[in-house]
Amino acid sequence: MEPYKKEVIVDVPHRISGFFEIFDELNGNKLTDPIEIGSRGAGFNLSSVGKTKIQIEELGYEGDNEIEIFINDEKVDKKAETTYYLYNNFKSHIIKPMKIRIFHNFDLPVGCGYGASGSGALGAIYGLNHAFNLNLSNRELGERAHIAEVINRTGLGTVCGQLRGGLCILKEPGYPCVSERIPIPKNLKVICGSFGMIHTKSILTDPVLNRKIKEAGRKAQITLLNSRNIKSFMEASLQFVEDTEILNILNLQELKKLIQRLNNLRIIGASMNQLGNSVYAVCNKEDEGKITEILESYKPRIKIFNTSINLNGPRILN
Repeated sequence: MEPYKKEVIVDVPHRISGFFEIFDELNGNKLTDPIEIGSRGAGFNLSSVGKTKIQIEELGYEGDNEIEIFINDEKVDKKAETTYYLYNNFKSHIIKPMKIRIFHNFDLPVGCGYGASGSGALGAIYGLNHAFNLNLSNRELGERAHIAEVINRTGLGTVCGQLRGGLCILKEPGYPCVSERIPIPKNLKVICGSFGMIHTKSILTDPVLNRKIKEAGRKAQITLLNSRNIKSFMEASLQFVEDTEILNILNLQELKKLIQRLNNLRIIGASMNQLGNSVYAVCNKEDEGKITEILESYKPRIKIFNTSINLNGPRILN
């Protein structure tokens, strides 16, 4: 076996979280172990993916490894905090000096509530593991990605959902993941519209929103556990948005009106991506046209994406 592969490509689905309950303290004491920190909640993987390509070249001289990281073809290196953290913790496995280039390319926009950071984290660690033939277990790879997200405050439970696939409930916080998949009807469509970014880090560190999210997330979780289906998920997700008052707190009035318009249609439901200035609407295939028509009335301020629920997790393509 070759000591390393020159190129590896990994697909990891984007994911939308409908609601979540932040779990960062126990009995009034702040948790410090990133393994224990996380969230309860629910969401689903999308057929749209983040594609991570890793290229490796032996340097042929003594010295440090070289690392370059790109997001959607823009060179970002250390600014890609989660991926850089994963590389930094992985590099002890690299015996010879190497030049490593990590390319993340996402079908859906970064920072808009589509789990790009979780997709990139899993893509990076799965790709590095496969490239260097380490044979780390799926559990260990997921753990590394989860820790990287928590430490860099780019996510709390997205990785767990992306590993499981489909529409699933995260029943316990932290890692290893405790989740349950909810059956869904065939031929559902997910039509999304994005006005722009919300910085997850700023939300997770805001004390007022943090408290509201904990209370609303716990309530939404109970609703879904009492009735495990896609309609109940959408109702719980919309109630979460209303209970947190997040649209008013962040002054997302245009998004608020759009969600109201979409829920006036006879569809399964529409709500806000957690966390992004974005809306997602779930419907039967025959209803996608009327959702798209409403979203198109917001152009050019909005970007529209037509996708569906994906049952898969990460996939190594070569």
